Amino acid sequence: MNENYGERLCIEQGRPEDAEELIALLRQVGSETDNLTFGAEGPATTVEQEREYLRAMAETPTSAFFVARLDGRMVGSLSFRAMTLARASHRAEIGISVLQECWGKGVGSRLMEVAIDFAKNNAGVEIISLEVRADNTRAQALYRKFGFEEIGRFPGFFKIDGKWVDFLLMNLYL
Repeated sequence: MNENYGERLCIEQGRPEDAEELIALLRQVGSETDNLTFGAEGPATTVEQEREYLRAMAETPTSAFFVARLDGRMVGSLSFRAMTLARASHRAEIGISVLQECWGKGVGSRLMEVAIDFAKNNAGVEIISLEVRADNTRAQALYRKFGFEEIGRFPGFFKIDGKWVDFLLMNLYL
């Protein structure tokens, strides 16, 4: 691992006023990698829709949206969404994105630590699930470091430039 950001890195709850900066971050990450559900166009939401999403996440006790800031600049994000239906309420799903310049420098690990702490101490979930590209070994190593296990494979999860991309399904049992 290269430089670890340590005290320069802050993880905080995303706020509605972060919407514009978040969309810009996601567009940049989408332009740097094919690991997300979108590319350089970013998520298909307006700034106002993103504000409302961040507001709803902050108001839902079992869900959260975290942003990573390096010296005040947003460099990563993690969504944590617990299932709301009674029979699935023991589960949550996460999605993470980090600027390529910050890969291998502790941003993903800090986001994961905060998410797992939230799961245990706030959301009351027993399983955290995620999907990751089958060829994204760097992200898989991060998830395995925190105890995630592969539970299956989803052939053709994405279709990029006419080619199917497989994903691994992973769970963390708390």
